[in-house]
Amino acid sequence: MLIKLDMYQTVAIGAVVLYAGMFLRRKITFLAKFCIPAPVIGGVIFSLLILLSRILGFKEIFFDTTLQGIFMMIFFTTVGFTASIKVLKKGGYQVILFLIISIVLVILQNIVGVSLSKIFGINPLIGLAASSIPMVGGHGTSGAFGPELEAVGALGATAVALASATFGLVVGSLIGGPIGRRLVLKNNLSGGELSEEEKNGLEEKIIIDKNNFLAGIAQIFICVGIGTILGKILTEVTGLTFPAYIGSMFAAAIMRNISEYTGHYRMREYEIGFMGDIALTFFLVMALMNLKLWQLADLAIPLIVILLVHTFVMAIFSYFVVFNVMGRDYEAAVMSSGMCGFGMGATPNAMANMNALTSKFGAAPRAFFILPIVGSLFIDFFNAGIITFFMNMFK
Repeated sequence: MLIKLDMYQTVAIGAVVLYAGMFLRRKITFLAKFCIPAPVIGGVIFSLLILLSRILGFKEIFFDTTLQGIFMMIFFTTVGFTASIKVLKKGGYQVILFLIISIVLVILQNIVGVSLSKIFGINPLIGLAASSIPMVGGHGTSGAFGPELEAVGALGATAVALASATFGLVVGSLIGGPIGRRLVLKNNLSGGELSEEEKNGLEEKIIIDKNNFLAGIAQIFICVGIGTILGKILTEVTGLTFPAYIGSMFAAAIMRNISEYTGHYRMREYEIGFMGDIALTFFLVMALMNLKLWQLADLAIPLIVILLVHTFVMAIFSYFVVFNVMGRDYEAAVMSSGMCGFGMGATPNAMANMNALTSKFGAAPRAFFILPIVGSLFIDFFNAGIITFFMNMFK
């Protein structure tokens, strides 16, 4: 027998699960150390309880995911607003170079995942669900693309992607420090001294005005509406299947760059960013609440092998490719360490890896400028397009 919850009850439970995750993150050092997000902590525990309930034969719960889809659309629209051509140019050739390396990593991860899935004789889309979707994309991209993959026949793709994303968060943090340390010691490298401003951690104080916040939300909704039209046009012109939010991401990117180059209107980027964070938080917790862990049973061995191979590839890629391409200096070693966290987990993991290294060997301001720009602003945009290409190739 099912217990059916409407969208209001579902989001209310999601809020409770989120609070539980926030509480546990404060109390358990391990969770904070590895930058595990509160929605992931609460959502995974809740999904484990649902699995236990299913095993014991209790009533199953059906969640109305209407609001989950809306939160997903809002979040990925805010990602589109980050695609600023001016910011990319301002960062110089090394930002572009690091972005190119990151795109190569995305492609490599997908090739590895799909190839291994074929070796194991499973749906290549499952291999895709354990590749750049969770590795570079993290939980947000996993929760969005998982249902898209399931819609074209990859049963269990959402569970695979979200489980892989959690694995990546932990392992990306574990391997980054040792790799960076090895590069520094082997090549006899060292960092510089922090400026007084950096030591004091001075940051611009941002005050959120309710009118500006309203304007930011309005800009998001305008792009969501325009995006639905763009999405239909893309599908009709190319004949490919695109996630629902692709059109909105393009619309937001266009709106952002028109604003910057014409100055006719102002983008409320801080407010849009905050709204994106809120939407991602609730989208994640609702996606993980609805995680069907029992679908992982038949995929356990292939998934473990794929994730271990991804770990090996990430280590080799960071050690040899990132370090050599980015200049073979101390900054490159720090970026190699950060790439492990960013390429298997999330940008906060990358920052934690780099912080651990620089606290011992010295400052690396260039690394701390380049990696967040690529990790937080640009790679999700390119990752979505590459995933869509692979998805259409193997659906």
